[in-house]
Amino acid sequence: MGVKERRQLEKQVRRNQILDAARKLLFSQGIEKISINKISKEAELGVGTIYFYYKNKEDIFIALMEEGLAILFATIQKIADKTMGPDEKLRHIANAYYDFTEIQKDYFNIINYFLSSPKIFFREDLKQQVDMSGSKILVFIQDIIITGNQTGIFMEQSPEKFSIMFWGTIHGLVQFKKLEHTTLQNAVHKEIYDYSVEKMIQGLFINIYQKAGI
Repeated sequence: MGVKERRQLEKQVRRNQILDAARKLLFSQGIEKISINKISKEAELGVGTIYFYYKNKEDIFIALMEEGLAILFATIQKIADKTMGPDEKLRHIANAYYDFTEIQKDYFNIINYFLSSPKIFFREDLKQQVDMSGSKILVFIQDIIITGNQTGIFMEQSPEKFSIMFWGTIHGLVQFKKLEHTTLQNAVHKEIYDYSVEKMIQGLFINIYQKAGI
């Protein structure tokens, strides 16, 4: 390993230390009680080192959210690029998001922390930066619906609105997993999730009566 590669590796290790510390503090104290000094202490790095990589704590949490969204985006992009029917793509995307909430739980919890809060924690430019990352996923879903319309499989008048409804619904359904051992104790959460996804997809199809003009 050369000097340049070693330095890059060391920088990545430092970034990971900072992000891991910020993630841990976020769930134990909440963002408003976190300071750069606390992150520095948790990461066992100097305050100057933290500021070398990030301007402030908001930049740190933006980085965490964007990392998580990038992982999710890459997964969904692979599904969107596959050769399969638009309905199958939507099912695969819904399953990919469910898996993301389980396998990438830390990233999901961070994204959900800020999405679920009624308070906006970031400056408008930083909020737009994250929102743009998330909007890429909505574009994929919208394009799938448009393709379904063009190929005569779907008949959805507003692909954009459907993409928002679809994404909002599957995100909301995931929250019900917390109730699996209480309100939903007689049901399997994943079965309810799959049932709801299928209902949304089936609503897109052109039925035989619509085709016949009845």
